[in-house]
Amino acid sequence: MGTSGSKGIDGVRGVGGGAAGLGGGEAGDGGGGVGGAASRSWHGGAQLYVSLKMENARITGDLVPHVYGSEPIIGSWDPARALAMERELASMWALSFVVPPDHETLDFKFLLKPKDADTPCIIEEGPTRHLTGGMLEGDVRIAWFKMNGDHETLEFRVFNKADIVSPLDLAASWRVFKENFQPSKVRGIPDVSINVAPAHGTEDTSTESLELDLEHYVIPTPSAATSEYAANLAANPASLIQTGALWTNDMLLSDGIQSPSSATADFEDHNNCNKDNVALPSDSFKKLQVSGIVESKSVDTLTTLQKQDGQKGLFVDRGVGSTKFGKSSSACSLASGLNFGTGKAMPEAAGAVAAAAVADRLHGSKEDRKLAIVLVGLPARGKTFTAAKLTRYLRWLGHETRHFNVGKYRRLKHGANQSADFFRDDNPEGIEARNEVAALAMEDMIDWMHGGGQVGIFDATNSTRKRRYMLMKMAEGNCKIIFLETICNDPNIIERNVRLKIQQSPDYADQPDYETGVRDFKERLANYEKVYEPVQEGSYIKMIDMVKGQGGQLQVNNISGYLPGRIVFFLVNSHLTPRPILLTRHGESLHNVRGRVGGDTVLSEDGELYSKKLANFIEKRLKSEKTASIWTSTLQRTILTASPIVGFPKIQWRALDEINSGVCDGMTYEEIKKVMPEEFESRKKDKLRYRYPRGESYLDVIQRLEPVIIELERQRAPVVVISHQAVLRALYAYFADRPLREVPDIEMPLHTIIEIQMGVTGVEEKRYKLMD
Repeated sequence: MGTSGSKGIDGVRGVGGGAAGLGGGEAGDGGGGVGGAASRSWHGGAQLYVSLKMENARITGDLVPHVYGSEPIIGSWDPARALAMERELASMWALSFVVPPDHETLDFKFLLKPKDADTPCIIEEGPTRHLTGGMLEGDVRIAWFKMNGDHETLEFRVFNKADIVSPLDLAASWRVFKENFQPSKVRGIPDVSINVAPAHGTEDTSTESLELDLEHYVIPTPSAATSEYAANLAANPASLIQTGALWTNDMLLSDGIQSPSSATADFEDHNNCNKDNVALPSDSFKKLQVSGIVESKSVDTLTTLQKQDGQKGLFVDRGVGSTKFGKSSSACSLASGLNFGTGKAMPEAAGAVAAAAVADRLHGSKEDRKLAIVLVGLPARGKTFTAAKLTRYLRWLGHETRHFNVGKYRRLKHGANQSADFFRDDNPEGIEARNEVAALAMEDMIDWMHGGGQVGIFDATNSTRKRRYMLMKMAEGNCKIIFLETICNDPNIIERNVRLKIQQSPDYADQPDYETGVRDFKERLANYEKVYEPVQEGSYIKMIDMVKGQGGQLQVNNISGYLPGRIVFFLVNSHLTPRPILLTRHGESLHNVRGRVGGDTVLSEDGELYSKKLANFIEKRLKSEKTASIWTSTLQRTILTASPIVGFPKIQWRALDEINSGVCDGMTYEEIKKVMPEEFESRKKDKLRYRYPRGESYLDVIQRLEPVIIELERQRAPVVVISHQAVLRALYAYFADRPLREVPDIEMPLHTIIEIQMGVTGVEEKRYKLMD
């Protein structure tokens, strides 16, 4: 929490200020102290989330630190009513609460006593503590207690931190503040509404109730998603299939650009492979065609979407320009498709960012306009999963991005059944073969960039300086390299990843004995560990123990520019905690019945029935998930759909509002065709880029949904998103890694729940149809 800017006892800046700085954007409120917060203008129900912590490694027995004092902490100086602090670590206790930013001075003291008894009760020595603006006054670092009369003293270190938080952040910890937080109102609608679960169950025998077995409502997904090994979804090894091939716009053109193999001529250990002499069995290409390879999923002619600067939106809105998600002052370069000096019309959806994008393309070196994210790390550290996830995110934003997996090249050229000896540091043939396929993959990536690609994700161990030097030499004059090193020190996570690798990797597909495969892979891992050299050169990002999303570190060096900043921001908010995300449209509205676009009408009878069925479904599906939250748009049809749901916080997002249909709002498509035939035809030709007059396009919707995606990635608890057809199409396209050009036509039926499971094995989907 507190990513909007925070100040602790030592005046440390909040996460949000630092992250925004990495991306070149404004620091927002991150640089200020909370102590002076009351003089600011507070919008959208922003509150102070205050944490008090006490640390002592010597405390024994049943004594637990407590807090007692004035409201809103306890409201009583009676020690019997003191509030127990919760143990965070073996020697650390914490208490968190929410207060308004302009709260009155709070008076309190610490005491020690058993959690379930009133004696013994030992009150801290010294004067009463005072808390103003979320921060403790005076010298507050130590709390000391007299034990056994005056013969012994016990000291605790005291920590205090106050974060400026939005209602969305508060919802993630609603159990802590639900009795203290009074939500404000924006546009006459509560920013956060927390419904206390009723004393009696809501189940009855009415027609709205659901059968107890939720599997009864499961329906097939439109295209059954298989749990494909992430490396198999990487780019097709062009250099091993067709000589001189050029990657461009999802196609291989036979008359390609010369590949920059000369860049590695001075690398002493690199064997410059003559691709003309590569001999493949006649069925090699057939095998590749059915191996589950997925080509680039970006639109054929792309314009990336600039993020607007300087807008101070309300916290609850989290739309474009929200103070929580600072945007860079520079735009992204165009990925491809701009033909300067011709009469070709610019797609309308790109008009708002054309000038900045053109400037970004015309200024700076050619090398800086292309970006290579080069993965570094030992096996079983999540490199391929991270590469696939980052590729999906950048494609969804509209950047022409491709994942190049060196292991896929190795398996194609040298076979999949290589034992651990192939990876030994004293095996010169193995070293030469691995460097050769790495160079081939790098050449393919550079060829693809020459054909219009923007971001290449180069996925391999790249565990030595010599290998990384080879890649940097090849990249000179072609692209900018940022190393992304994944480090994991948790033996349990490494063991889990090793076993997942044996289950999923093609390297062990023909290994009949599972444990034999595990032993071989661990030998391979030991071979890499002997020669591993952490990254210390160039621009780099280090992800250290970030798999669980808590307690990890993200280190950056020499990172600048809009897109690298967005990548850092995405990575710092990502984790692998398993949790479901449920997507559903609002219940049928009166405009749905009448076939009209947009509007803000109430639900039909069927829509009201669905809202009750949805509430029962959520109660059953998330009955053990007390930290789940319900997200809706600010339009009443989604709020009404969520109204029967109890026991979970509800948050309205402006960013989840339906696509703005502008002057066509409230019309039927037949009326649009009759009154505005040119607009009707323009939309029919290109629904992705078409922008309603005075309204939005699908690309505009994707732009404003980026903060929603970041927040969904950051959440560790289940989230139910109740929104609209266009918005859910865009969100679903992100999770399902669907091409942008398909977004406007993705099936998103009424009265259906799409459950997205996020976790270490990737993204899995299940659908429930509650009503016809």
